[in-house]
Amino acid sequence: MKVALAGAGAFGIKHLEGLAKIDGVEVVSLIGRELGKTQEVAARFRIPHATTDLAASLAIKEVDAVILCTPTQMHAAQAIACMQAGKHVQVEIPLADSLADAQAVVNLQKQTGLVAMCGHTRRFNPSHQWVRKRIVKGEIRILQMDVQTFFFRRTNMNALGQPRSWTDHLLWHHAAHTVDLFQYQTGQQVVVAHAIQGPIHPALGIAMDMSIQLKSAAGQVCTLSLSFNNDGPLGTFFRYICDNGTYIARYDDLFDGKEANIDVSRVDVSMNGIELQDREFVAAIRERREPNGGVAQVLPCYRTLHQLEQGMG
Repeated sequence: MKVALAGAGAFGIKHLEGLAKIDGVEVVSLIGRELGKTQEVAARFRIPHATTDLAASLAIKEVDAVILCTPTQMHAAQAIACMQAGKHVQVEIPLADSLADAQAVVNLQKQTGLVAMCGHTRRFNPSHQWVRKRIVKGEIRILQMDVQTFFFRRTNMNALGQPRSWTDHLLWHHAAHTVDLFQYQTGQQVVVAHAIQGPIHPALGIAMDMSIQLKSAAGQVCTLSLSFNNDGPLGTFFRYICDNGTYIARYDDLFDGKEANIDVSRVDVSMNGIELQDREFVAAIRERREPNGGVAQVLPCYRTLHQLEQGMG
């Protein structure tokens, strides 16, 4: 399988590292904003073609699929362009920064029948998979999810601490992880959604602090706190309060409510959530099936984000 990858930044590199571990997959084209830096990354991963133009990669007949690790504001339009070119596509989270754009991607996927997947990585982290497997077996039931998404990001910087060309967003990016995971793990739709936000940053034009409350159709609740002002441990930390135990997920690692480590090394073939996400994308194409995280599956998340934005106080 020949893949093109758009986005030669921090997250694009994570995907390149994951793809390198999947048999039969070759990245043949790399698209980036700055040609020199893109060529450097391409040389590092032995990718033969580097460009700043997505259309140039889509024109390569041998390309079967595209992974988009580009700025949020480009996701929907680029996903549509990939499918219009007959390519399967995985777009990094979020699928879009509006419900209308997310719906447009879903509509085109249904028309084309191509594999279109959104990178809701929490579905694949071994920690969350462990919880999911116990839920499916009927061993636990979620009562509440308490989630903290904290960064110290008062300027446009990426995960490598490098200048970013676009502005990140607490609601349409970081909250998407939790909103989707809450509905995925509970198996329920959100029926109540409230949000408040702090002051708008004068330069970035976004709220730097946000609080979200969700309630499922079955009565489970989720409390999510988000901040770009937290000077401390960075990332997203999930506390599952269940009828049979409490579990704390920190990316690919899992602990019980008393901070004892839970071994999740045998949950899947890797401990890397991004690699597992890419393995699912490749497998869905090969098996001609809908992937876990298919764009239609995650659309309810974007409906909820839209509702939260409309009612934001």
